[in-house]
Amino acid sequence: MGEIITLISTSVVKASSPNNEHFSTTRAELNPWDLQVLLVDHNQKGLLFHKPQTLSQHIQHLKTSLSRTLDFFPPLAGRLAAVQHDEDNTRSFFINCNNAGALFVHAKADGVTLSDIEDSLYVPDLVHSFFPLNGVQNYQGTSNPLLAVQVTEIEDGVFIGCTMNHTVADGTSFWHFFNSWSEISRGSSFVSKPPLLEHWFLDGTNAPIRIPFPNTDHEDQVCDKLIDNILEVPLLKERIFHFSRENITQLKAKANAEIQISDTNRKISSLQAVLAHLWRSTIRASIGHVGPDKESSYRLLIGARPRMKPPLPQQYFGNALQAGTVTMKAREVLERGLGFVAWEMNKMVALHTEEKLRSFLECWVQEPKLMTLENTTANALVTSSSPRFDVYGNDFGWGRPVGVRTGAGNKSHGKITVFAGVEEGGIDIEACLLAETLEAMGNDSEFMDAVTV
Repeated sequence: MGEIITLISTSVVKASSPNNEHFSTTRAELNPWDLQVLLVDHNQKGLLFHKPQTLSQHIQHLKTSLSRTLDFFPPLAGRLAAVQHDEDNTRSFFINCNNAGALFVHAKADGVTLSDIEDSLYVPDLVHSFFPLNGVQNYQGTSNPLLAVQVTEIEDGVFIGCTMNHTVADGTSFWHFFNSWSEISRGSSFVSKPPLLEHWFLDGTNAPIRIPFPNTDHEDQVCDKLIDNILEVPLLKERIFHFSRENITQLKAKANAEIQISDTNRKISSLQAVLAHLWRSTIRASIGHVGPDKESSYRLLIGARPRMKPPLPQQYFGNALQAGTVTMKAREVLERGLGFVAWEMNKMVALHTEEKLRSFLECWVQEPKLMTLENTTANALVTSSSPRFDVYGNDFGWGRPVGVRTGAGNKSHGKITVFAGVEEGGIDIEACLLAETLEAMGNDSEFMDAVTV
């Protein structure tokens, strides 16, 4: 690829009607689920489309429809606000729904085609430049937009990349916004699933929550650290593995057949079977380096909305995620079989009851712990996103997307991102691993037999 990224324009898009009922609350308090991600990167996901014939008209239409969509999502048009409490040396954060606006970038990548991105064995590094606000951490939303969109023209396609501050929204809310924007872009005057904007707190929680916060005044040091991280990225590669509905069904059946489950109401899920299959392959690919007695962990982000009583609605706009971890020795992952590994995941997820979630929230307020890339991914595979999210329903008026990709945010060895496949019932896995690990996995016949090439 002889690619050159050209910046065509940047603009700020504000909500078209900031005086509507959705802007009645100008301040959104943040709960522990929101605050714990202050020190990590933004959520970056984007969609690849065939190029429409009249792209210039569509660019303006995307701006207009984004403005109208922000009417329903006022936090995304705002900024973070931080308050320093000198009496106890803590800070508190909230979202100021001030309609400062979202960033909109129009760019062009000469010499790049759809096939360059879709058919490449590894995700081209260039894709990371299809997203704005690279290297910006969530706490920096005090001076940066909480939402930034980049529309990048390529030779025969267009990529819509969205960077969203993670303190504002998790994956469920991210795709809720994306789905709503495409709905407005197709001509609707309203969103069919309006977001519920009031953040949820345990009874008795005093908001705003004060937290000890590291000194981030030395911006040069922060930037130097980010640059160092970026320079290390070429050591890693990303590859998409496609799993068809048929192959997923076979993996799930195999996993469930290998174990004896006393509770007939519980089964290993399709996703648990696929992730266990992936985990076992990564161990086979690296066991020569880590050794059979080295502990290996798999961390899953578990949705909390349906686990609360009463459940939080799917349209709840914010974060409602809990991390859970399965840890085993490398030899166990390989020797105990697919079913055992998948069942350990299943048991861990089942432990995340409402009581456990409430306990986490109560303890976090008493002793806040902020996530960092280092403490989240250390010696672990970490899975984010979900095949339940509606990715391929995002038609902005010229057809459905043909692919989905992610940005550089929160990328480290072991980051596993899950999406629905293009074909119904399929699952796509984007694995960010050492290049040698991905190469070994590609040569692992046991693993690749379940992958659709």
